[in-house]
Amino acid sequence: MLHIVFESANVKVLQTALELDELLQGDIIEIKDDYAVGPLGDIYQTEGYQQRRDWWQQVLEFSPYENQLVMVDDKLTVHQLLNRLTEEKSLEVWIWMGQNAHDVCGYYWLMSQLKDFAGRIHVLYLNNLPFFNEKGHIFYPTHLHEIQPKEFLKAKKLARPITLSEFEVDPDEWKKICSENSLVRFLEGGKKLVGKEVDFFDKHLMNHISADAQKLNKLLSTTLSKMPVQTGDAFLVWRLKAMAEAGKINLVGDWQKGWKEIAVQLLQKA
Repeated sequence: MLHIVFESANVKVLQTALELDELLQGDIIEIKDDYAVGPLGDIYQTEGYQQRRDWWQQVLEFSPYENQLVMVDDKLTVHQLLNRLTEEKSLEVWIWMGQNAHDVCGYYWLMSQLKDFAGRIHVLYLNNLPFFNEKGHIFYPTHLHEIQPKEFLKAKKLARPITLSEFEVDPDEWKKICSENSLVRFLEGGKKLVGKEVDFFDKHLMNHISADAQKLNKLLSTTLSKMPVQTGDAFLVWRLKAMAEAGKINLVGDWQKGWKEIAVQLLQKA
């Protein structure tokens, strides 16, 4: 059995959960790109793939993740997955996803390449389902890593094969999403994604920027803790740079020394 998740934080919690149930044990594969943001045109072709990597290189410049781009090769991951499915005829794949655009976009990107193995590809979509938190209170997680490992043992009952109908319809839906010009995807509910303008998250940043300078890391922490819908911190910093270029805010400091040296404040009017 192979398990697939779409965030690094999910790998650790799922690994702990698998140790509690020998029937679930198997390798865990992470799809590392965040397909909820950035260009998707011709994503399965060399030109489109390179365009996306070039965009990420720009986004990750001067970030703590700048050197991680070379470690992200989802195309190779899928190539190796397809080889294993071809060679190991009894191998099953379980795709785990939470109710968020990151996971759902990753699901669409991945499953569109697995039609030849219909019947062996299962999905566990924890969509609007209640779980118990560490204090014993019921909550509705949007990300897998919010769930206690022991709670995953109940979630396994939700595993079901991706249907032939889904293998027909979902890739068409994904193709439609990829053909749009939007750089942000938003999950409206279920598996329905809609494109949003690139400045979709800007208002959340602006809510916490004032005339008083504050450290970039503090702004990111505050913003992410208050945002009802999450996105990556590198994407938010990329948007802050665009807002500074548009004359909305000031970014002060030496980018060569990293985010910790950057301060943010509203642009002072003369």
